[in-house]
Amino acid sequence: MMANIEIKSGLIIQYTDLNSTSNNTVLMLHGLGATSESWHLQFDPLINSGFRVLAPDLRGFGYSTFPGGENNPGIMASDMIVLLNELSINTCHIIGISMGGAVALEIAVSKPLIVDSLILTNTFSKIRATSFSALFFYAIRLFLVHTIGLSKQADYVANRLFPDDKHTFLRNEFRSQVEKANPFGYRSIMRSFVKFDLSSQMRMIHAPTLIITGENDSVVPPAIQIELASQIPHAEHVFIPDAGHAVSVEQPNEYNRIILNFLANIKDAINPSSLNQKMEEPFHA
Repeated sequence: MMANIEIKSGLIIQYTDLNSTSNNTVLMLHGLGATSESWHLQFDPLINSGFRVLAPDLRGFGYSTFPGGENNPGIMASDMIVLLNELSINTCHIIGISMGGAVALEIAVSKPLIVDSLILTNTFSKIRATSFSALFFYAIRLFLVHTIGLSKQADYVANRLFPDDKHTFLRNEFRSQVEKANPFGYRSIMRSFVKFDLSSQMRMIHAPTLIITGENDSVVPPAIQIELASQIPHAEHVFIPDAGHAVSVEQPNEYNRIILNFLANIKDAINPSSLNQKMEEPFHA
């Protein structure tokens, strides 16, 4: 089911809500330029495993509006907290890829009691270029989106994510999703990454956490993701071979197997008393 909700004047969040009678919710947060449609290969496996799937278009992307002003992962996280409250969802598992992972981290830091678990895919607590190629890629994206526009930037990124001829469909699909974005919201979120840094707060996360890295990710270098895994207490970290930044659509069977195994191991272990006990336990470095 697709629906929308007005978060505030000028801000309407469009979302997909599937299997809504389940009390085990997975909140799915898409990457930069993508939309909730980017998760379509994960919908059925999650539903068949008994989960409620909540996949919003983040503000300024897809069919969600952008009210103007600043856009950053913290603001997007606040939107998601309101959405969960409006739908009377007290806790959820959160799966985020790239930008969506940064939004998931903001939620985990600001509202830890609502997070049953985190699955962070090709994401970061602080973005930085680990090579000239990564720096050049980001600089070109910034230039294109601020000058020529979203369409040319979409072409550039799509060709980077899906260079093989066998991925022509994925390349075209990603391009069409990017073109739905609000250009002002897109520009603002890209600029915000320069200052985005939650690295010092990662030790506060005690929810079960899985970090998934596409072995050939050329957007968020694996070194950054290894660093993220070291920052979060007891985080698990897996690599998926022959996959890049869009691992959830490049290797969907392996990706789905990994997330379902992780969720199966923890979905029956979460209850209010265990959450309260978790928050009362002292932190040990």
